[in-house]
Amino acid sequence: MSTDLYAKENMQNLAQLKDLAPEQLKAFSDFNAAVFKDGVLSKKEKEIIAVAITHVTQCPYCIDAHTKAAKKAGATLEELAEAVFVTAAVEAGGTVTHSTHVHNAKDKEAADVLYARSNLKNLGQLGKFAPDGFKGYQAFSGAATKAGKLSTKFKEIISVAVANATQCPYCIDVHTKNADKQGVTSEELAEAIMVASAVRAGGSYAHMANMIQSYQD
Repeated sequence: MSTDLYAKENMQNLAQLKDLAPEQLKAFSDFNAAVFKDGVLSKKEKEIIAVAITHVTQCPYCIDAHTKAAKKAGATLEELAEAVFVTAAVEAGGTVTHSTHVHNAKDKEAADVLYARSNLKNLGQLGKFAPDGFKGYQAFSGAATKAGKLSTKFKEIISVAVANATQCPYCIDVHTKNADKQGVTSEELAEAIMVASAVRAGGSYAHMANMIQSYQD
């Protein structure tokens, strides 16, 4: 019995799915193919987004597969690094924005609405009680989302995809508005979100390799 839970050879177990769940496997494969074909976003752009999302799901199989697919589609390592830093910044932002719930929990007069947009006005509480850390977060977020090898516009597309993958309503709201300011179309956002959806599904799919291995050990 292997002690390595993430051995690449585990992926060979997925071949058994054609017998274990053939209808579902075909539907997943068709879904994945439809999402990753060229559209208003190119195959390369979609694979860059996919690499960003794999760092949300933290699926090593997916990181490996989509990094290789992105490289094959023409993405550079610098572009991928910038994309993953966008993920890191949005995830940091999710934690920061959710701190507003701590403020509301301590306020007996707070409205009985967990996800009001107006909650964001309380972000200043972090700046008040942890000023150095909050300034560091702001500087990091700004550095991660400014134009580099990837444009600001494309980074906001990635941000919206990541925000949907992390299911942070504050992040979805903020980055959708930022994307709109950058001229991102609804079609571009929709395709990016579908990439996030497919990659999240892919994480569960890929981990069936471990399930099969465990069952057979």
